[in-house]
Amino acid sequence: MKVSRRSLIAGALATVVAAPAGRAVAAPAAVAPARLRLPAPTGPYQVGSVPLHLLDPSRPDPFTGTEHRRELMVGVWYPARDTARYPRVPWMEPAVMRRYLTDAGYAPDVLASPLTAGHEGAPLRRTGKKLPVVVFSHGAGDHRNGDSIMIQQLASHGYVVVTIDHLGDAYSRLPDGRVVVPTEQSLYPADFERDARFVLDKIGDLAAGRNPDIDGRRLPDGLAGAPDLGRIGMSGWSKGGTATARVLLADRRVKAGLAIDPPLLPALTGHTGRPFLLMTAEFTRAAEPAVAAFWTQLRGWRLNIEAAGATHTAYHDLQALMPQVAKVVGMSDEELHGWIGDLDPARAVRIDQAYPVAFFDQHLRGRRRRLLDGPSRAFPEVAYLP
Repeated sequence: MKVSRRSLIAGALATVVAAPAGRAVAAPAAVAPARLRLPAPTGPYQVGSVPLHLLDPSRPDPFTGTEHRRELMVGVWYPARDTARYPRVPWMEPAVMRRYLTDAGYAPDVLASPLTAGHEGAPLRRTGKKLPVVVFSHGAGDHRNGDSIMIQQLASHGYVVVTIDHLGDAYSRLPDGRVVVPTEQSLYPADFERDARFVLDKIGDLAAGRNPDIDGRRLPDGLAGAPDLGRIGMSGWSKGGTATARVLLADRRVKAGLAIDPPLLPALTGHTGRPFLLMTAEFTRAAEPAVAAFWTQLRGWRLNIEAAGATHTAYHDLQALMPQVAKVVGMSDEELHGWIGDLDPARAVRIDQAYPVAFFDQHLRGRRRRLLDGPSRAFPEVAYLP
């Protein structure tokens, strides 16, 4: 893979804490850590979120090698009500952020995690109907909230979004306080696929009114029984996009797939008639034979869009966060351009919010979205590739 998510975040955080000569420095004691900000979702509903601790006893953990104990952390995002008294969920938990910075040799409290729009434990907004579901899989060395712009946007439009920390290739924290980090030998896309298919099983438990959390964590009011198992989609960024393609080819429970700049290596086998949206930037069909080959395996509705000037992180939270980092540390325009390319961050946010909602609305809810029909005046930078 050309781009490692872990190296991207490492470089971003190093920029925050490194002296001009490259020597790590601590933040002055009297100065509070800079807190970055994420754009708010635009949907009509407030957003709730809850973490769940899952255990798959049917397979060994590729992270620890322990038999019959594949642990996962997931986040469940959903439309909520009465959120004012519930705390907002951080993009990355403080202990995880500190561990990451410490591992990289930097001051542990130099940067404060942004807060998402999700309110932990808030009650579900009841409609009397079950809600469509989207499973999200992150990229290599990432974490489950890495594309929170898209995640909370979907939740604010009435989706249950289940985000996976693929432990062993993720930064995460377990309920007992353990902070886990990516291993030197990262997981394979097949491991991501197995994680996602197990999470689909647990969504089935949740839809049946059962609590899948192995520690018995209390579910938010109304969440049990809320997912609609007949309307499940999946989305993923980078390696998570590759996992999304694999799951769509292998598991008929997923009715629609969205892959965000996936490398798709090695080439996949099989074909599917279910709808697929491909959002490319660097891993394009023109540049990557495996991506071009996968395109021919899609026998149903398909769309490939690409924003002019997009980089690998264009449809991701870093596109919005890095300009803020640049202001804090005095990054040059040239250095910032190396991170975000030519795609304006505000435009990237709009793309990341608009296209996934339109895609899943059309293919999980049956609501036609003209945005998917062809080039849009609202998004002149987005090409619809034949």
